[in-house]
This record gives sequence, C-alpha cells and structure tokens, in this order.
Amino acid sequence: MLANKEGHKVPDVTFRTRVEGEWKSITTQEIFKGKRVVLFALPGAFTPTCSTTHLPRYNELAPTLKANGIDELICLSVNDTFVMEAWGKDLDAANITLLPDGNGHFSAGMGMLVDKEDLGFGKRSWRYSMLVNDGIIEKMFIEPEKAGDPFEVSDADTMLDFINPSAKKPDHVSVFTKPGCPHCKRAKQLLASKGFTYEEVALGSHGLSYASLNAITGRGTTPQVYINGKHIGGADELEAYFKKA
Repeated sequence: MLANKEGHKVPDVTFRTRVEGEWKSITTQEIFKGKRVVLFALPGAFTPTCSTTHLPRYNELAPTLKANGIDELICLSVNDTFVMEAWGKDLDAANITLLPDGNGHFSAGMGMLVDKEDLGFGKRSWRYSMLVNDGIIEKMFIEPEKAGDPFEVSDADTMLDFINPSAKKPDHVSVFTKPGCPHCKRAKQLLASKGFTYEEVALGSHGLSYASLNAITGRGTTPQVYINGKHIGGADELEAYFKKA
C-alpha cells in the first residue's frame, strides 16, 4: 500500500539537472527550504494524461496558486533531465519547474516508486501531488491504487481548492487562428489587454484544417474565440462582448 507521508520531511535527495547547458546538482534542501511548494509527480514525460491534462492545468493555474501563497510549482518524473527539458519546451510550461528524478531516489524515498514493467517503463513514480511547507509535507493527494493510470485527485484544481476553496480560477479561453491573419492579431491583443491568457489553436498546426474549424465552430473564418466554452466569434464580436461586460 502506498504510504501517506503527511507530517514527514521530504526525502534528502540530490537531483542531477542541466542548467543553460551545464550539469548542476540540486538538493531537496535548496528546493524546499523556507518555501511553500506544490509538487506533483507523474509516470512519465510525453505520456498522454501527463501531457494533455496533468501538467498543462498546473501550468495554467500557476499564477493563481502563486497568488495564494505558493512559491514554486514542481513537476517530478522518473525521467532524465534531457527528456524533462524537452517536454517542458514542447508544452511551453514556463510556470513549472520540471524536476528529473532519473534514478528514482526521491520517488523511492516517498514510497511512490512502482513497477511498470508491463508497459516497458521499468520503475516509475505513482501519480500524486503534495503541498510542502519548509520541507515538511503538509498535504498529499495520492491516486487510488487500481489498474491503469488513475487520475482523480492529484490535479491542479483539487490542490487549489484545498489551498483556497474560494480562489477565483482563470477563464478558459481558446482562439482559433491562422498565420498572417490581422484580425487574429487584433483579437489576441484585445484579450491580452483585458488580462486574459489563452490557448491558441492555429490552422495547419497538428492537422487542424478549415474543415475541422468549420466542424468545431460552425464558421470558416478566423479568428474564432471561445471563453469558458461559450462561442464569442471573431474580433469584432469579441470587442462587442467586452463592451457589454
């Protein structure tokens, strides 16, 4: 059974990382001392749930978490530093520190190192999240021990709700664009001026076509803006939306 380590110190481990092309050793003392840190651990970089949901949502909620007293957000996985660095760049996870537990020493010390040989992964971390205050584990959310890769409690929203249940979460904004579109630029500038962060989905990127755009939005022009699941429309409609707000 996976042990809950609340009230215990984090394991004393030295991580081998790369900083600006040079090897650098970082200790848990350096990472956690005098800070309030959220760490979430997952089975592997570039894996589906980790890449589409777990890390991106923490990255999205990072400003809100930091506004509620969190000094740093860390994503830990039993991968080497080169893989973690490439994954962070691929996801543009600028708000998250990606920590390579390449030898699994931290995960083992947490009692979270599990065998995933059936997937060809070898030893990996179980999925969990924790709030660490000056090196002491204040709260842990450990995924239930069942088959597959459960993802029910270690998500960013659960952590934020624990830290501050009344915290206002950022709006979900998606903008469908195409390269060189002046109206797309105008819509993005308007969103930025109103303090909105947004996900940009560009035509021609990752297989998105005009047919896909029409199927999703019901229109064949760009930009198309969605806020919290509501279809706002193009740049002119976005301006009208903000005037009414």
